[in-house]
Amino acid sequence: MKEEKRNIIFVIISSAALVLSLSGVLKDMLPFNIAWVAIVLCGVPIVIGSVIALIKEHDIKADVLVSIALIAAVIIGEYFAAGEVALIMAIGTLLEDATARKARKGIEKLINLTPRTARVRRNGKEETIQADDVRADDIIVVFAGETIAADGVITFGETSVDQSVMMGESIPLDKTVGDEVTSGTVNMFGTFEMRATRVGSDSSLQRMIRLAEEADANKAPIVRLADRWATWLVVVALSVAALTWILSGELVRGVTVLVVFCPCAFILATPTAVMAGIANVTKFGILVRSGDALQRFSQISHVAFDKTGTLTQGKPEVIGVESLDPSLDADELLRLAALTEQRSEHPFGKAILKHYLGHGGALQEIQNFVLSAGMGVSAVVDGRVVVVGKADHVQSENICIPDKALHAASGYIDKGATVVYVGVDGRLAGVIALADVLRSTAKSLIAELKRAGVYPILLTGDNKATAQFIALEAGIEDVRPDMLPEDKMRIIKEYTSDGKNICMIGDGINDSLALRSAYAGVAMGGVGSDIAVEASDAVLVSDNIEKIPYLFKMAKKTMKRINFNIAVAMIWNAFAVAFSVAGVLSPVTGALVHNVGSVFVVVSSVLLISNKADM
Repeated sequence: MKEEKRNIIFVIISSAALVLSLSGVLKDMLPFNIAWVAIVLCGVPIVIGSVIALIKEHDIKADVLVSIALIAAVIIGEYFAAGEVALIMAIGTLLEDATARKARKGIEKLINLTPRTARVRRNGKEETIQADDVRADDIIVVFAGETIAADGVITFGETSVDQSVMMGESIPLDKTVGDEVTSGTVNMFGTFEMRATRVGSDSSLQRMIRLAEEADANKAPIVRLADRWATWLVVVALSVAALTWILSGELVRGVTVLVVFCPCAFILATPTAVMAGIANVTKFGILVRSGDALQRFSQISHVAFDKTGTLTQGKPEVIGVESLDPSLDADELLRLAALTEQRSEHPFGKAILKHYLGHGGALQEIQNFVLSAGMGVSAVVDGRVVVVGKADHVQSENICIPDKALHAASGYIDKGATVVYVGVDGRLAGVIALADVLRSTAKSLIAELKRAGVYPILLTGDNKATAQFIALEAGIEDVRPDMLPEDKMRIIKEYTSDGKNICMIGDGINDSLALRSAYAGVAMGGVGSDIAVEASDAVLVSDNIEKIPYLFKMAKKTMKRINFNIAVAMIWNAFAVAFSVAGVLSPVTGALVHNVGSVFVVVSSVLLISNKADM
């Protein structure tokens, strides 16, 4: 930041110096042309940098041509032209930095969310410590209005949490005992206690910051196109300048050619557009690691999806409650099962209780609660003995499962659901089906990808019946069930070897091999594992998979803008060179004409930030 402020000061001083040089106000008052101020402040760093690159790295970069033009203009006394070339390069660097800063705006918001302190309870006493000193399993006390310092689970109290910045949800979510909370989110009211599970650099907030800071446009192969062509540019520029000097007999014309040949616009055409593209998708909750990744996202032809946590919610939900006892309706069956499950830690038990409470149910005391690990639970509810669990568990309680119950269960199982049986007073009363349901946006996402000519694939470790049911619901024809992590990687490599650019989208550790093997990978930032996030090229911060088509479209739009910028830069420079050879332009006017092209290219890139790809 200090360097950027220094460069801004240098540009302001240099601009003033060039204005005074052009006006001639101080011509007779100073022993030197005041344009030297711009040459020294903005030009010398360019020359030094290009010389160091030549000597240490034996690398001819585009800055070499800029340095040659600058030095040539100084030699023939065209100080204003030399200063102007130096100034426009400095301005271009500032504009590029400004574009990059736009891309980091969302990152800075994340950084600003990081609380400096946390209130923890240790050894029965509360103390305020630095947020970085919070340890896993610490009990953190969070007051209303405070930002949560670590990822964790609520152990006491109820609240609503504002997750708008981290998760993209505009409405605060109600949280109670047992619910997970995320670092960087804000406690809206009341006081609650939580047990820290992921702290410091492992927390969701710090993980997102770390990922976002890797967004470096300079990694894209297309970004340093001018540097890769620099050797030829230098040879051609020197040749044309020399021929112009020889044929016209005017050294000034040759120097003018060098001035207008400077690839300033060409240098700025790509990195500014890439950073603007990254800035644009960041606003939609997509963190792209690099310009190289953005370029690859523009070339995707196939998308492979993991199922659990990607196309689906990643958590079991009740999809059916069916009573088989004429004396009990479905609502009463659900009530008895949910109250029995209220002390259970099993995901299915929590899902049943959540479904019951979400439909207006209320908790009440139960007696004789018994948990059979991995099998089921039982309790006395309103004087009735209720058993909930697997078929084996229910049968172990001397409850017979009739054929009609097995038939009802098979209908749900065929849809990829898991069935728990509910027994009341020694008789089977009904079944409750749970499944990891399809995300509400998944079907429209797949349809939009198909319209865009992108072919969807489902790679999942689930069984064939479950995989095909989810694929049918989503609209995916190519289904690969029973996939181990290495199987997913193998399928990805097969597509790649066939020349198909495939993007893998996943959330779990089992997806990391496929994410790394794919042409490009996208991880689910909210529910995804650390390993999946680190293996990916982009992260969906709020898990909004419906943003995937936007990512592809904006990536393509960015690449088109780069090609447009490069074309404009080359055509503009070609005309400028022709006019310079003809003697129409002087070093000063040539610098002005050449710099108009540079400004045009940068403005063209910056416009991408607020632009929207067609949805």
